[in-house]
Amino acid sequence: MRSRYFSGSYPDPVTAEKLSIAQVFPVRRAGANPAARFATAVSEELERRGHEVLRVKTGDPVKRLLKSRSLDIVHVHDPFAPSAPSAALRHSFSLNVATFHDPRERVLATQVARPLVEIFFGRIDARTVTRPETAELLERFFPAGYEQIGDAASFDGAGGEPDWARIADELEAIYRQLLARRHDPTGDPEVRERISGRPLIEVDLHMHTDHSGDCATPVDVLINTARDRGLGAIAITDHNEVSGAIEARKLAEELGDIKVIVAEEVKTAEQGEVIGLFLEEKIPKGLTMAETIREIRAQGGLVYVPHPFDRFHSVPDYEHLLDMVEEIDLLEVFNPRVAVTAFNEEAVRFASKYRIVPAAGSDSHVAQGLGSVRQRIHDFDGPAEFFEAMRDADITRKHKNLVYVQTLKFLQTTGRPKAPKRRVPDAKPVRGGRPRRRKEGRRASKS
Repeated sequence: MRSRYFSGSYPDPVTAEKLSIAQVFPVRRAGANPAARFATAVSEELERRGHEVLRVKTGDPVKRLLKSRSLDIVHVHDPFAPSAPSAALRHSFSLNVATFHDPRERVLATQVARPLVEIFFGRIDARTVTRPETAELLERFFPAGYEQIGDAASFDGAGGEPDWARIADELEAIYRQLLARRHDPTGDPEVRERISGRPLIEVDLHMHTDHSGDCATPVDVLINTARDRGLGAIAITDHNEVSGAIEARKLAEELGDIKVIVAEEVKTAEQGEVIGLFLEEKIPKGLTMAETIREIRAQGGLVYVPHPFDRFHSVPDYEHLLDMVEEIDLLEVFNPRVAVTAFNEEAVRFASKYRIVPAAGSDSHVAQGLGSVRQRIHDFDGPAEFFEAMRDADITRKHKNLVYVQTLKFLQTTGRPKAPKRRVPDAKPVRGGRPRRRKEGRRASKS
């Protein structure tokens, strides 16, 4: 296990590409305290190198300033509430770097507002310190990795004036390491061109059947309800099982007017749940996240992270998400079963800053919730075309009362055996499930 506090080494040369950076000060005046002096000196050095630097100080309209331009990095200094740096973390949709200077009193005072501070600190993508004792103190209250910047002695006046050029080199390297982790939004132009002329269909990417232990919806009811609601494709994501999805795909192929993506919502050992799309075989639960992702890749599947910030679900924490950010193909930015709106908003923020393809699913455990959120995409054949189609998806949602669908789930599952394949008596498709006539059938296949 790597040490949480470490000194950086930066062998990679700084490239000539110019960056847009916000430096957010914890006070009104540039030289009012060590943090402000640090931010001022770093800003001047970065500007000397040709970077665009936006200075934001306490008392400035933080939200408006951050929205006034496209920013690569928002760098906050001592982001304890209430302050401009704390407000910047609240409103930033960019990659966030934090530098902690000497916040001994602020750390203790912050414990009063700890729940709010933890949310904002959870948006920090790289944490740095100017002194090792600062890292040790923060470790006790806010465990994470803290990286030493510059020579600690120089900040105490014992080692002469800080080497601001070296410090700027270190910060530039951190900025570029973060920027290099963003996904390439261009995708595969050839595949996108191939599907661009195909008809649009509506897709729901997260749902369950009675092959999940907490759902009682039969496969045929789910399929016919999806058809009745105008869905052209669905991903069936039973918990730790693919048998329901495979059964549904067979039925869909017989009907010929809806596609089924075989998928699985897999419970990892300690890092929450992850969905594999376009699978053929069951992936065992209880593996590490890295092992589970390798299993998904081995089947040619796509990695979909569901309800990533919902504290009421089993989800990877922010640090685990950062560890796997390059491996995420799709991030669920809206799930109607998420009870707290801010959790969905946090997912939008994360997908935006790392340029991850956004997705959505109803997470339906009862047929009545099916299609409450959907994406409109070009028709596809296999995972490669599907992934490119999702880059241009329009996500729409319909109001469906959360208490209503949760109550239905409770009534359908409570008192029945906790095992797959439970049946609701006289189960029928919701609102008829009448088949729709189409000119030709479609089949879900792997590319």
